[in-house]
Amino acid sequence: MTNQIITDLFMTDAVKVAPAQTPFWYTSGKLGPFYINTHFLLHDEVIASGVLKHIEDSIKADKLTAPKQIFGVLYGLYHVSPTYKNVIDSIVEAAKKFDFDIVSGGERRDFIFSMVPAYLMGKAHLTIYKDLTSVYSTSDYSEMINASDVVLKGKTTLHIADLITEASSYERAWVPVLKVQEVKIVNTLAVVDRHQGGEETLKKLGISMDTLVGIDDELFNEALRNGIIDQAQYDLVMSFLADPDKYMKDFIASHPKFIEEQIALGGKNKERAELAISKGFC
Repeated sequence: MTNQIITDLFMTDAVKVAPAQTPFWYTSGKLGPFYINTHFLLHDEVIASGVLKHIEDSIKADKLTAPKQIFGVLYGLYHVSPTYKNVIDSIVEAAKKFDFDIVSGGERRDFIFSMVPAYLMGKAHLTIYKDLTSVYSTSDYSEMINASDVVLKGKTTLHIADLITEASSYERAWVPVLKVQEVKIVNTLAVVDRHQGGEETLKKLGISMDTLVGIDDELFNEALRNGIIDQAQYDLVMSFLADPDKYMKDFIASHPKFIEEQIALGGKNKERAELAISKGFC
């Protein structure tokens, strides 16, 4: 099943590898050979963008009723999108090993992967917002209550996330909210692990992490075997995974006019190139 998820990640452009000579700019001002948008597994970029807007609009309209509005759209997609159904079914299967009372997910992208599994497993859902408020929804989303008005003391949650990078959202928001509600969290399940320190952060919080896919050699070995990426792209990805900073330095050294050309393009390319210069990355 994991191999199918790997295929789906590339097929939907949830993981996209750049042409060998044209790396992607990251918001940090660094360069990299791939980017990740896990929510593209909903079907594609267009559908995923529409769903994110629906989530944002629902939260803005009414945080209390937002979970039901969001779930309705996601459950509809579960029945028509093979890639989304596959990842949701994989999450439900992976969750069987854990003992928990409720499922939680954090604003925004976690909702895409936590709400439907909660329903399929017959579990209540705790929708956690960035402002540290939360809403408790019954297993069928027929009733939604401000979590502060529900007695959750002693309950255990399985927090389901889209992507774990450094797990900063857990540390900053999700775990503090759960502590206020006196909800225990000992396990979290995510679709993708970027292998950038998240597991270590979670261990310090007393949380064990499990993921469906890791951004590692296995992922890109599978992509190469299936002809999704070519050897040149693969080699660049491997060099990046081994040492991201060296990857950027080596690329700039072998493409001395790259930064100048990026600045000339204007827009975000110019902004990222100037950020890279200001931070001493190139």
